[in-house]
Amino acid sequence: MKITSSKNKLLLLSFAFVLGLGIQSMEAQRKKKKKSKKGKTEQVDTAKKDSKEKSIEELTKKSEKIEGLFTIYRDTIDGTTKMVIKKDQIGKEFIYFSQISDGVLEAGAFRGSYMDNKVFKIEKHYNKIEFITQNASYYFDENSALSKSANANISEGIMASLKIEALDEEKGLYLIKSDDLFLKETFEQIKMPNFPGQSPFAFKLGSLSKEKTKIKMIKNYPENLNVNSHYVYSKSNILNGGSRAVTDGRNVTIKVEHSLIAMPENDYKPRFDDPRIGYFLTQVTDMTSASPTPYRDLVHRWNLVKKDPSLAISEPVQPIVWWMENSTPVEFRETIKEAVLEWNKAFEKAGFKNAMVVKLQPDDATWDAGDIRYNVLRWTSSPRPPFGGYGPSFVNPRTGEILGADIMLEYVYHTNRVMYDKLFNLTANNENKENDFPVIIKDKHLYCSYGHLMQENSLFGQAALIAYGANDNEMKGMKMEAMKELIMHEVGHTLGLNHNMKASQLFSPEELNNPEFIKDKCLTGSVMDYTAINVTNDKSNQGQYFSTTVGPYDKWAIQYGYTPVSSDKELEKIASQSTKPELIFGNDADDMRSPGKAIDPRVMIGDMSNDQIKYSINRMELVNNMMGEIKLKFSKKGESYQELRQAYYILSGQYAQAGNVISRFIGGVYVDRSMVGQDTNAKPFTPVSYEDQKRAMNALKKYVFAPDAYKTPNDLYNYIAMQRRGYNFFGGPEDPKIHDLTLGFQKRVLDHILHPNTLQRITDSELYGNEYKLSEFMTDLNNAIFQADVAGSINTFRQNLQLEYTKRLINVAKNSGAKGPKYTYASKSMALYNLKRIRSMVSNGTGNKLSKAHKDHLRTLINNTIEDIK
Repeated sequence: MKITSSKNKLLLLSFAFVLGLGIQSMEAQRKKKKKSKKGKTEQVDTAKKDSKEKSIEELTKKSEKIEGLFTIYRDTIDGTTKMVIKKDQIGKEFIYFSQISDGVLEAGAFRGSYMDNKVFKIEKHYNKIEFITQNASYYFDENSALSKSANANISEGIMASLKIEALDEEKGLYLIKSDDLFLKETFEQIKMPNFPGQSPFAFKLGSLSKEKTKIKMIKNYPENLNVNSHYVYSKSNILNGGSRAVTDGRNVTIKVEHSLIAMPENDYKPRFDDPRIGYFLTQVTDMTSASPTPYRDLVHRWNLVKKDPSLAISEPVQPIVWWMENSTPVEFRETIKEAVLEWNKAFEKAGFKNAMVVKLQPDDATWDAGDIRYNVLRWTSSPRPPFGGYGPSFVNPRTGEILGADIMLEYVYHTNRVMYDKLFNLTANNENKENDFPVIIKDKHLYCSYGHLMQENSLFGQAALIAYGANDNEMKGMKMEAMKELIMHEVGHTLGLNHNMKASQLFSPEELNNPEFIKDKCLTGSVMDYTAINVTNDKSNQGQYFSTTVGPYDKWAIQYGYTPVSSDKELEKIASQSTKPELIFGNDADDMRSPGKAIDPRVMIGDMSNDQIKYSINRMELVNNMMGEIKLKFSKKGESYQELRQAYYILSGQYAQAGNVISRFIGGVYVDRSMVGQDTNAKPFTPVSYEDQKRAMNALKKYVFAPDAYKTPNDLYNYIAMQRRGYNFFGGPEDPKIHDLTLGFQKRVLDHILHPNTLQRITDSELYGNEYKLSEFMTDLNNAIFQADVAGSINTFRQNLQLEYTKRLINVAKNSGAKGPKYTYASKSMALYNLKRIRSMVSNGTGNKLSKAHKDHLRTLINNTIEDIK
């Protein structure tokens, strides 16, 4: 029947309304109300299956239980993990630490490299468990009212917020899914970010693969949980697949060892940093102090406690135990043990006997070197070794207490197997395809590169011994000395000590040339320096090549860090000895290795003795003498000329470094960090004397800039050939680039002495004692580069140098500071003055055709510059 009237429409709407009310009534009856503990009313859908939430036992019944600090359940079918958080762990602080168990250098991740070390807290927020990074950089005295605002404007980091899957209220347990903690970059950023200006062709990791990334191993202990995760970064196509160490650039695995550690509960007493002594530290600022230096920087040190405090020297309750990994080459084991135990001499000065213990990891050991409960001397032989030795430690950020350490050693640095062109940053960039890929290491950790320098030193020593006709025992002895010094250096890092680049000042060149005097001594104040090898010009005076015991600074630094004291006054008594010459200290913060950096020339790598200029001149003369011998000594019948080529580059590199050492005295300022009143004759800044700066300039003139500075026999160049391997010449011609090499050495010196920092410092330091004025220095430099041969023909080495130098003067004269470094007005004036002098000097039109063309070139450049400036 068809309804058309308005009355019928009204009846139909009324019926629909009543029907709707009925449906709502029926729906309401399917729900019942219950009271919560707080009296709130909640509705429960009774249409759903009436069952309580699953228990922890039910959710983990198919899982392996791994008990420890945080009990882990691992599903036996798919490998997924769940973690139990105890109620008494809520609100507590823990320590997170991670290290790379394996990776690739291209990704900035390599075996043994330490990563994050931080404090985190576990909190419960309704139905979630949160892992929150804590800020340990600030201190508030709890007795100060300011401590009530301790968290103001400080951002803590919520790393993860995970739903509680089940709980056991009776036992106080919360179950969470933990895969997100260990299969994502939750605790630590592993993949490095792209940097501005980075080449699109640079090696890059793909995206983290959820399917391929996995937890490989879980080890749980009462005080720490270790989880080894294999992160796989994938992408479908690549522009740069990395070196041969990367099997498949589309799928790269980085293996990370995560460690969650219980906060130590002991009587450890923090010790604070003193600028006169070099310890690694955790920077802490006292926010309730009115001091101009409100620092409570925590030095990193082990918790050594005397068994018998009444004794002047006592064994510790718990010594620092080192394990030699069973991968350690057998022939090195005794030397390594001796090197570690040398530090016991330092600890005896601090009141401890047998503080260091060395053991060998058994071949059937059930633990591996990644277990943070063991301090391990580890060995690798990597395709692309990032370091020769690396001695990191991890600490409790709240106190500075060292909790564990490792030493990584690369076998290649104790062999003759290395690409020397790369080692010395020469011009053969394309000679080996594996060296073409740039590597960026994360800047949050400093990596010790002493192994690189030690290998250069050892190979130079080897070349010298071969030239001297030394026997096998002498060669072996030199190499073992080198290894012992390297191990002592890296062990020093694990004890908390940072570098002391000023320690080389201990002995004079004459004392270092006296074998009886230096016998069984540390050749420097500290094994924490980066020194040159002690090779004498006269073999009859040859003694030790390297240090074989710790130095006086090392003993004093350990005294400061580890001597049990009851007051700050006792510590100050130790620190106040810093003015003794043998305790001189300067670390990487003062390091002069980069052009223009720092100011104290004594803080330098590759130097030796308290007369670095004389020692460096001796080294350059030794190299010049050896160059005439190496073709005969390093050419072996039936073999390629690879070894000869390597010897040439080793000697050239030593020569270049000696020039770098000398250059640092130009505009140098000695730094003294003693406290006010400690030494009435000491000043924080004292310019290098006129005599030494002039002596340095004369040495550079003769050995770096002179027409015959590099005395390499011309007939040697025909033989500097690299052995062919496959297509290793594909990137460029294989002939040696001799002019580029020599100019590269000269440019490194110019980089420093013409650096805007150096030029400014020369002028500034005239105000407080510098007598080698900018005008005299720049006149001397001009003469050193032009005067000797300007009246006649100029050889091609000098032509390169003169053009390079002239272009630098042009840059100084024209530079406004808007682009590039800013030069002082005095520097710009002297640059313009010298350019005009050069123009006058090269206007004589003498010499052979190439020399005349060179002089015309210089005049044209200078004329154009002067015209532009007008």
